[in-house]
Amino acid sequence: MSKPAMLVVGAGDATGGAIARRFAREGYVACVSRRKKESLADLVARIEAEGGEARAFGSDARDEEQAVALVDTIEQEVGPLEVLVFNIGANVNFPIRDTTARVYRKVWEMAAFAGFLAGREAARVMVPRGRGTIIFTGATASLRGGRGFSAFAGAKFALRALAQSMARELGPEGIHVAHSIIDGAIDTAFIRDNFPQRYALKEQDGILNPEHIADAYWTLHQQPRDTWTHELDLRPWMETF
Repeated sequence: MSKPAMLVVGAGDATGGAIARRFAREGYVACVSRRKKESLADLVARIEAEGGEARAFGSDARDEEQAVALVDTIEQEVGPLEVLVFNIGANVNFPIRDTTARVYRKVWEMAAFAGFLAGREAARVMVPRGRGTIIFTGATASLRGGRGFSAFAGAKFALRALAQSMARELGPEGIHVAHSIIDGAIDTAFIRDNFPQRYALKEQDGILNPEHIADAYWTLHQQPRDTWTHELDLRPWMETF
């Protein structure tokens, strides 16, 4: 019997990697995907060092043929896909007058269109089995469009709508579709290097720990179907909302 597989689309060094590692500790083969496969080498090595199994895939999440091939390969070579986590961020900040059509389109492709492709392909293989979990990672911008975030908010609003539509369609088919709102800074190298004052709040639990986000995602997957959560917001205790 092959182990069940889980897939993180957008498996970076922080949240996506922590989620993959969490599921690998629970016996899943962690399939991790980014555009450049070589950038996943350290994550795969860490998962294996911790006793888990992982497979790295280089795939452009915005390309339909590659999205289809990714899921097909996992099903054929790894095991049944039980969990999809769509975790592409695409956070950019531009004044509206400086936001080019190229920027807006690219952010939408990364954070919204790619989510549609990944979600559709996961549903394609999960529905016949009558089980599975699909989690979309949202952001503060999923709820409100902040100053300078027209492209990012537009994409994240679209991703949230996709998650709602899929949950209503696929829930009765046995597929748990959830949307998480990450409302706050995450402990990443980007925050450390670019926002040192915000990063200093780490000592007070003022930024999100990727390991704790991963724990929340595992809890979502483990929920019995009589108490499924669709939308979950995660924020530090001192974050205003």
